[in-house]
Amino acid sequence: MTHRDLCWLLGYHWDFVANMSDNEGDQGPKSTFSTYMAEGDQLYQKGEYVKAIESYSTALILQPDDKNCLVARSKCYVKMGDSGNALRDAEASLKEDKEFFKGLYQKAEALYTMGDFEFALVFYHRGHKLRPELQEFRLGIQKAQEAIDNSVGSPSSVKLENKGDLSFFHKADEMRQQNQKTPKSEKTAKQLLGELYSDKEYLEKLLKDEDLVKGKMRDGERLQDLILNCITYLDTRTEFWRQQKPIYARERDRKLMQQKWNKTRQNPPSDPTRFVLKSLEEIDAALTAGNAESSLKKAREVLKSVQCWSEEVVPNKKEVLGNLHSCIGNALIDLGKMDRALDNHLKDLDLARQCKLPEAKSRALDNVGRVYARIGKFPQAIDAWEEKIPLASGGLERTWLFHEIGRCYLELKRHTEARDYGVRSLAVADEIADEKWQLNACVLVAQSEMKLGNFKSGVAHFERALDRAKVLQDDPARDAIQKVT
Repeated sequence: MTHRDLCWLLGYHWDFVANMSDNEGDQGPKSTFSTYMAEGDQLYQKGEYVKAIESYSTALILQPDDKNCLVARSKCYVKMGDSGNALRDAEASLKEDKEFFKGLYQKAEALYTMGDFEFALVFYHRGHKLRPELQEFRLGIQKAQEAIDNSVGSPSSVKLENKGDLSFFHKADEMRQQNQKTPKSEKTAKQLLGELYSDKEYLEKLLKDEDLVKGKMRDGERLQDLILNCITYLDTRTEFWRQQKPIYARERDRKLMQQKWNKTRQNPPSDPTRFVLKSLEEIDAALTAGNAESSLKKAREVLKSVQCWSEEVVPNKKEVLGNLHSCIGNALIDLGKMDRALDNHLKDLDLARQCKLPEAKSRALDNVGRVYARIGKFPQAIDAWEEKIPLASGGLERTWLFHEIGRCYLELKRHTEARDYGVRSLAVADEIADEKWQLNACVLVAQSEMKLGNFKSGVAHFERALDRAKVLQDDPARDAIQKVT
């Protein structure tokens, strides 16, 4: 929780086709669902949770039942301490699919944040049963069980109830006065609250100002009640964090991690090449299985190890480091952490250029372009992907690359360039007889031609795309195309 949060407490695929049939003069959102989602993800990573909620809410106007968007907004509410709304969004994401694992995990997280550790444990277990390979559920089970164990017999774990009057806050104040401060408890509270501890001290000083506490807010609420409310919130947060894991346990974990790292740093494996190759396989396998957190953790551990080895131990050290930065970047993309993902892919690109490795450079440019496109920086995505064109190998990679560059130009309303790249993508798709990319390329060309006023060509390409959709039995694509033809 930041100072801003405390102040708040005090006072790609077919959506763009469907949007073609919308009236541009209509009221409501002016962009696409995916654009608002990407914007929300970016704001979330920057810690701008209020703005992220606004973006996700706008996206939900366009697709009210999108479960991934509901989960994303729930995460923001958790960060802001609004566990009620977090729980409501998490439950809404499970409305149509009770086994949606992201919704189950987010519901467990919301319940955990509310202090309902027992119920949180139930949903962590439920998710673990469905997706046993995901580390998040295992960690959730562990932390919920520890919180339950830590809260048993704790005198400060008594739950306060609001009976509908302000006595709730006075009872909280009485309990606080009964529990005399000790240097040890204050030290623990300071460690747990961090920068918020000074806010707590300031609020307690305000409470001693008899003239001030008699005052009232504009809405009639007494300042004393408001201050007590905030102090109570910080007290319950202190207890909540204490229950999650004692300070001594955190210090012990840090020491163990440091010891483990020192051991790894001092003693490289007897066969570094085999170690690196095996690690890369494990990292890739975890990401493929949908466990981005595990993949990220493993990649970072290996990266730290390799960084400390000499080039005598690993002759192609820079190439290995580039691979690991690429793995970290891909895991961060899956986790929606786009800024950090971009940073790692740019490091991969820099290392590839230093070592003059064309395949590594192609990979890095590919990923850099993906991140830029995801966050709406289409000119930068185009620059990266156009630099990749001479390095692209194989028809499938080329048809995809031309299509993605064309999509970026379409987003920038540069319709001639969008059409030209769409034509290039279609030509390669025809060469390799790939029906899926024939469909995608036809839609891109059709859109561009319609925007340029070449309606006859646009309709012809839409009709061809419709034929491909029927052959592929792609019902969503077929329905979307039929809406605009």
